[in-house]
Amino acid sequence: MFTSISTANGAHAAATNMLIPMIRVAATIGFTIAPCSLGFVIIAVSEQLIRSIMVGGDPETLVGDLQKEFPNVALTAAEDCDPALVSRVVGLIEDPARAVDLPLDIRGTDFQLRVWEALQRVPAGTTVSYTFLAEQIGASKAVRAVARACAANALAVAIPCHRAVRSDGELAGYRWGIERKRTLLNREAKK
Repeated sequence: MFTSISTANGAHAAATNMLIPMIRVAATIGFTIAPCSLGFVIIAVSEQLIRSIMVGGDPETLVGDLQKEFPNVALTAAEDCDPALVSRVVGLIEDPARAVDLPLDIRGTDFQLRVWEALQRVPAGTTVSYTFLAEQIGASKAVRAVARACAANALAVAIPCHRAVRSDGELAGYRWGIERKRTLLNREAKK
């Protein structure tokens, strides 16, 4: 498992422009829930970095999903969550084509990080196939693994997995629902 600290536009912090083996896990993750046009968003923060952004229709379900994502970490409702950060995350959901600088803590396997970095290079308003992504990362035979990496993404919209589609251009699975994926793509297409 590796970590990569990045901003939403894919720029890595100068001092962390490399993969860092994960040695420790944050003891506590604070979270806040806010309404958005896709239902609700839960934003999980640890050490001032966003660990997870999830969208869904029910706050209780989102908290359960967050607990599944981080089973060995204490989760606490963040009373002191930065309102500007929440506003920027909600703003990204409302306008996914807009570049927003977010302090993301992107964690995954080396393969997942390569897929997510490739997705961050896909311009807003366009889509790419899972096959294209596999080719971009030099793993042309790993199309299903690319789709699984998209499904494992815990940073909704910030890592734009909604831009990945089937080879025929049809929408395929999205962790937060096909209708949300369609909504995000339609918003980007209007820009």
